[in-house]
Amino acid sequence: MKTYLLLQFDSEGAPYSEVAELLEDLGFRPHGTGYDFVYDWGRAATVAETLEFADRIQAALRGAKVGFRIESTEEE
Repeated sequence: MKTYLLLQFDSEGAPYSEVAELLEDLGFRPHGTGYDFVYDWGRAATVAETLEFADRIQAALRGAKVGFRIESTEEE
């Protein structure tokens, strides 16, 4: 399973490099096609796990003035 992340930056918010570091600390890797980052679970994840992960993303980005959208899929 993979979780894809699309970011929307505010000109008054944190620099992209700082946001990238926060996300990489969560296990995300840069992605080039249609999304900014991808997290590879390496297995199937439950809905509860993906919701908890979304909460962790939100907490990591709090105060950075960055909007985000996530999409999780079982497709490889």
